[in-house]
Amino acid sequence: MGTSTDKVQRATIMSNEVNQRLQRVINNIKSQTAFNNQYSQPKTLAERMAELHTPAVSLAIIDDYEVTAVGSFGFGESGDTTPVTQDSLFLAGSISKPVFAAAVMVLVQQGQIDLDEDINHYLSSWKIPQSNGWQPRITLRQLLSHTSGLTVHGFPGYQTTEAIPTIQQILNGERPSNTPKVEANILPGMQFRYSGGGTTVAQLAIIDHLKEPFPALMKRLVFEPLGMHNSTFDNPLLSTALSMATVAHPWKGIPLKGGHHIYPEMAAAGLWSTATDLATFGIALQNGLRGEEATFLNKASLDAMLSPQLAQDKDASDFVSLGFFCGGKDQNAFFRHGGWDEGFVAELVLSRHLGRGVVVMINSNEGHPLLAEILDAVAEEFNWPRSDEKKTVVQLPDLDAYTGHFETAHSHQFNIETATGGLHLKYDAQLPVFFEASSETSFFSRELNTELNFKRNDDGQVTAVSVKQANARFEATKRELRGQQFK
Repeated sequence: MGTSTDKVQRATIMSNEVNQRLQRVINNIKSQTAFNNQYSQPKTLAERMAELHTPAVSLAIIDDYEVTAVGSFGFGESGDTTPVTQDSLFLAGSISKPVFAAAVMVLVQQGQIDLDEDINHYLSSWKIPQSNGWQPRITLRQLLSHTSGLTVHGFPGYQTTEAIPTIQQILNGERPSNTPKVEANILPGMQFRYSGGGTTVAQLAIIDHLKEPFPALMKRLVFEPLGMHNSTFDNPLLSTALSMATVAHPWKGIPLKGGHHIYPEMAAAGLWSTATDLATFGIALQNGLRGEEATFLNKASLDAMLSPQLAQDKDASDFVSLGFFCGGKDQNAFFRHGGWDEGFVAELVLSRHLGRGVVVMINSNEGHPLLAEILDAVAEEFNWPRSDEKKTVVQLPDLDAYTGHFETAHSHQFNIETATGGLHLKYDAQLPVFFEASSETSFFSRELNTELNFKRNDDGQVTAVSVKQANARFEATKRELRGQQFK
């Protein structure tokens, strides 16, 4: 056991180390070029903020289940001289959804609500509308995973001088609502389709069921238990919080009239918070996932929350869960959500098994590229896996097997020939493009954002190639095998 002086000295050393790491992060901001995995030369965060007309950025980094580093940069309003702090409030946009989903899971854990009950059972002030006499049966599980079949993707919010509609008016698409009616126009439970309208239905169901104002119940269920003292769903903001709120800047650094929009669709888009508070929320989920005894959500509830919700996603590595989008495999598994409100963007990314994470909050829509750029800089500094890591190149013994003349149904013609260490693809009058193998069937190019995926028949012969680039895929059959059966 060291003396109190020793502890202070160690804390100071750690603080210096953290500050140095944070400094390296903000001095290593690289923007993505038009080519996969190719980046610009590093710039400072201040330089990128100026380029993107972004007044303020707030950042929190989680490592080993603790908030390791925090940083606030810039000013709450363009032209202001008072720097933002870790207590400055930003609208979190759709990060509201997973925070709300966690509150619902608390109610499920307490036995107060059932994820698979017909939502009309909990709704009293409004009901899911019929469609030509057909009554959809929709559940909380579907509403929280965007599989309900309900319409209305998102919400633009309301100016501070506008009349604010009730939730019922929003769901009915009635004035002064500025969005269409929320209704089911596809079969519930079949597929993913993002629906802030569905989240708003869930918000009303919880309000009707608990007979409690939404900001108060979220404070009781989430913010108070976790010590998130700078978070609120109050829309409009109370006067006590207005002085802490940053100002929205949609584009070109021009402040939004009134400072921000009001979002009565609170569960979908109305959370005011800080990077530190959202990191606290993330750590609570991570601790629960590793089985720590907690007063919030236990491991069983969190495993259920972060499981695939569609039958077709059962074995997928990327899937929608309750409130979050999940991806990655094994130790690299993560769950995340982004946010976009008028004049604000945010990102919350959490490791499922390793106690790592990042929260970024920005008061500028134009600044949205900074989200990925900061995440990449953090991953590089802390040596975390990245989603865009370079493909592994494999050496295949017989490249001749992949060569030949391939043709699509619309007469696109590709000639593939061997080259040193890979293949050359020739198309039309273009110079040959070089491809390297990443597996026995897949090849990639460093020169273009284009991939080749080869198909074989039962005898192992290459019979076709899929040329994939951007959002298009061109299936080309090997000419001399055009009439043969292949899979």
